[in-house]
Amino acid sequence: MADTARDPPPDRTDFQELEDGEDLFPEPGNTQESEPASLPAEDISTNSNGPKQDSLFDDDPEDLFAEATEEVSLDSPEREVLLSDGPSPAITPITPPTSVITPRIGHAHDDMFTHSSFDEIEEEEGGDSFDMHISVSDPEKVGDGMNAYMAYKVTTKTSMSVFKLHEFSVKRRFSDFLGLHSKLASKYLHIGYIVPPAPEKSIVGMTKVKVGKEDQSSNEFVEKRRLALERYLMRTVKHPVLLKDPDVLQFLESSELPRAVSTQALSSAGLLRMVNKAADAVNKMTIKMNESDAWFEEKQQHFENLDVQLRKLHASVESLVCHRKELSVNTAQFAKSAAMLGNSEDHTALSRALSQLAEVEEKIDQLHQDQANADFYLFSELLGDYVRLITAVKGVFDHRMKTWQKWQDSQLLLQKKREAEAKLQFTNKPDKLQQAKDEIKELEGKVQQGERDFEQISKTIRKEVSRFEKERVKDFKTIIIKYLESLVQTQQQLIKYWEAFLPEAKAIS
Repeated sequence: MADTARDPPPDRTDFQELEDGEDLFPEPGNTQESEPASLPAEDISTNSNGPKQDSLFDDDPEDLFAEATEEVSLDSPEREVLLSDGPSPAITPITPPTSVITPRIGHAHDDMFTHSSFDEIEEEEGGDSFDMHISVSDPEKVGDGMNAYMAYKVTTKTSMSVFKLHEFSVKRRFSDFLGLHSKLASKYLHIGYIVPPAPEKSIVGMTKVKVGKEDQSSNEFVEKRRLALERYLMRTVKHPVLLKDPDVLQFLESSELPRAVSTQALSSAGLLRMVNKAADAVNKMTIKMNESDAWFEEKQQHFENLDVQLRKLHASVESLVCHRKELSVNTAQFAKSAAMLGNSEDHTALSRALSQLAEVEEKIDQLHQDQANADFYLFSELLGDYVRLITAVKGVFDHRMKTWQKWQDSQLLLQKKREAEAKLQFTNKPDKLQQAKDEIKELEGKVQQGERDFEQISKTIRKEVSRFEKERVKDFKTIIIKYLESLVQTQQQLIKYWEAFLPEAKAIS
């Protein structure tokens, strides 16, 4: 084993907004060793996803880790909410039984489960049919000037027993939504749960609203955000574990909510930089993770490809929306020109035909506007949501690698302590031998816990990815059908307009 053990990455709990020039992965300093966050205990399958302690370090340790001098942290200020190791003090904590968090080491795995775990919560919720609808409505500007903000009415209708009432409403501001996501991400992402991302901030759009500039773009911004917040809440409560989280229940039911702080949202460019930096950090890891599970290797590649293709399609649909809006403007201009020409025409039948042509073009202008809205609110927004969701999925895969790294760090440190114990025995120093034995016993517990953590996060990610894929297919099917129906309706209406105009054109003599 290596003679030198690396300290685990430092924990950070404050969520800070980064400027473009700030480094996502600063060089870590020397920190006190911290115990890895424990995952909910589960049976360790004999078919392990990760390398075992007795088979990982078969080679000569001097050759394997001779250059293990550089410590690389997967943490960074920009992604600390996505990759934090545990809940921050301001967050309402999850309080599963102690036996779930710190199982007794040395007992049979079947004896570890005396209380419900996250998986049991999922199973319990699976038996209760999902009957819940959340609407975000009535956006209202509160305050004046740059201190103004938008408040939204969040209405929940449900028959589920987890809620006290069947219908209730609360007022929430945008920062409350970001605060909810921050709490959920810090509690669940590091144990393998996919937490839906909150909508992004828009400094330009919100500034227009704050200064009171009411125009079409401001109204579109408010409507876009309202719908995005509604989709975010629905995706959150559809998750069987997140639905029962105390922060989610408080958000939906409590009339008063503590003011959310440090709710800076990552931009799309920031998220992309974050993923690229994380990939670079993984490539620089001293101990390379040789993926032994073909399923994880396949899924990681699948999500990488899916991310690329979704981004390309999203950009194409955004371009299509702009094209339809431009077509609408040109159609309106054409209608106005045709009407003016009809007024100037002396020939009665031709003048009437031109005037009716102008009326038809005005109706077609409205159709183009409606179709542009369908392109955007139905298709483009769905793609944008899933671009951000894929980033969240990548986040849990990164956490699995981070959990594996902590397990390996514990094994390296244990080997170092065992070598130190052997030296103490050889040099006959009994005064320090007992302390070394105690440290070895503690580290053996950490190694076993690290193995359990890795097994559990791997099992959780498998379930989460399966659930995510089912939801993704269902969402795309629903939206694509709605989108195609809107296209068919538009084309049918166009045919009706032209068929009604055709006799008038033929009547010109």
